[in-house]
Amino acid sequence: MLEQWDNNHDYHSFANVEQIQVSHLTLELEVDFEQKRLTGCARLDLNYVDSSCRNLYLDSRDLLIEKVSDQDGKLLCFSFDQQDSIRGQRLAITLQSATSHVQIDYQTSPKAQGLQWLTPAQTSGKKQPFLFSQSQPINARSWIPLQDTPKARITFDAKVTAPIGMRAVMSAMNDPQAALNGCFSFTMEKPMPTHLMAIAVGALDFGALGDRTGVYAEPEVLQAAVCEFEDTEQMVEIAESLLGPYQWGRYDMLVLPPSFPFGGMENPCLAFMTPTLIAGDKSLVSTVAHELAHSWTGNLVSNATWRDLWLNEGFTTYFTNRIVEAVYGKELAQLEVVLEYGRLQQELSTLPLETQTLPANVQQGDPNDAFNRFTYDKASMFVHELEKRLGRNEFDRFLFTYVNHFAFKAITTETFVDYAKRTLLVEHKDKISEQELLEWVYATGMPSWFVAPTSDSLDKVDSLLKHWQATGEIDKQGTESWRVHHWQYFLASLPQILTHQQLQQLDSQFDFSHSTNAEIACDWFKVTIRNHYDAVLPLVESYLSRIGRAKFVRPLYAALQVAGYKTDIKAVYRQARAGYHPSLAVQLDKQLSDFLTD
Repeated sequence: MLEQWDNNHDYHSFANVEQIQVSHLTLELEVDFEQKRLTGCARLDLNYVDSSCRNLYLDSRDLLIEKVSDQDGKLLCFSFDQQDSIRGQRLAITLQSATSHVQIDYQTSPKAQGLQWLTPAQTSGKKQPFLFSQSQPINARSWIPLQDTPKARITFDAKVTAPIGMRAVMSAMNDPQAALNGCFSFTMEKPMPTHLMAIAVGALDFGALGDRTGVYAEPEVLQAAVCEFEDTEQMVEIAESLLGPYQWGRYDMLVLPPSFPFGGMENPCLAFMTPTLIAGDKSLVSTVAHELAHSWTGNLVSNATWRDLWLNEGFTTYFTNRIVEAVYGKELAQLEVVLEYGRLQQELSTLPLETQTLPANVQQGDPNDAFNRFTYDKASMFVHELEKRLGRNEFDRFLFTYVNHFAFKAITTETFVDYAKRTLLVEHKDKISEQELLEWVYATGMPSWFVAPTSDSLDKVDSLLKHWQATGEIDKQGTESWRVHHWQYFLASLPQILTHQQLQQLDSQFDFSHSTNAEIACDWFKVTIRNHYDAVLPLVESYLSRIGRAKFVRPLYAALQVAGYKTDIKAVYRQARAGYHPSLAVQLDKQLSDFLTD
């Protein structure tokens, strides 16, 4: 029963933040590509909630701790006294007094789950290696010993030593004019959640997008990225008009190699982006808007535990839609909401009913399981309904007040519900009831009164599909003006069972198999796999070998599993695994375990 859990406790961290809080982190790191290690020290400044506490508990995973000392240089006793497969190891440090800080000298493991070390062959330039991190949800502990919980907000400064000629960047203020002499310094003055700690090192150039926006990328990718993301400065201005001033100084982006496991990651000052967003027509830049939106809903107001992730992702998905509407128009915004709901419907039909709540009840499980469609799209539908009930002007006032009230704080689901009871249910009691609020948050599935979003723009897709199914003829007239969202809807609306002749007809007309848009290609491959259209299987295997984005990779492997392609899964995964980010590889190892056994 859910009542057994303390909703204020982060079950995915060993840290004793209720007794001692780390307020500032000072890092000194040396990047060793040959050994695939970060070596250096972390100094943690301590604030005592309990002045009598003399045990500091930190999160770690596969770290080699060389020594721990206090502010006077005295060695402190430490041990790894607890461990499990999900959380890693608890680093227990015995404090001799209420020391102001501790310094930990350490090395990372070559297999650190939060770091990926790429060979030159795995980069665009093919000349220099590449390193990047992915700390969310609980992988910061694999490259820094720290309180790795969303509850723990820190400021930090860092010095990074990298090979001469390469550029290091972090989730802090970066200097695009910094000399590539091997020495880089960083400062983050705003308290941020520790899962947003980020680092990357590689052959990186910089392109300005505006006075406070820009993009870092490998030289071979930079110009395309600058063109694709040229509307970013306008997005920042739109976001500020809704939720108040941007608090993080600059909003730069880093385009990573294809093995980056996410569409984007909202690291403050330097959002990480997948190259699969560069479609050449700005059709996928809503991800840029999404990561930017996190600067308010996620980075300013944060989830206190991974159970509460919906507070980040639901409000951010809604806020993304508002930015898209302001920059690209209402039609595109409506299309995106309809597609969101379509994805949600798919998960509603496949996952157990008890999992279909906004809070992700993953206290005993892997926090990666919180990243599902309920966390993003059901939560977004909830926020959209609040806007509909209150009216846009009143809802905007609520959202602005909410974000500023909880700025630089981590909150639980219950904190939000209590705040809504004191604000929404008082000021707008004629528009939403407490029962309706609680049903949205805690009940499974969708509320009985929910009305699904629609878009007149999709009528032309429905018409083409209806004509094709009735006559067997494809009327391509007008499809030249379709957006990627129309094609995604088209592919999602295809019958579950299609003949090989029908698939061949579709492919000959639209060449889905060779689409340069990763979204369309993935959706098409899922259709072909479930219908055992083996003619495209080599293209599926090539796709899985060159792209490491979890959104595409995991569903394709799942489709291959359902369709029974055991031999093909084993062959392609053994070839492709080394190119996946370690955090994704761990998830896929679990997902494919039955198929990988001999």
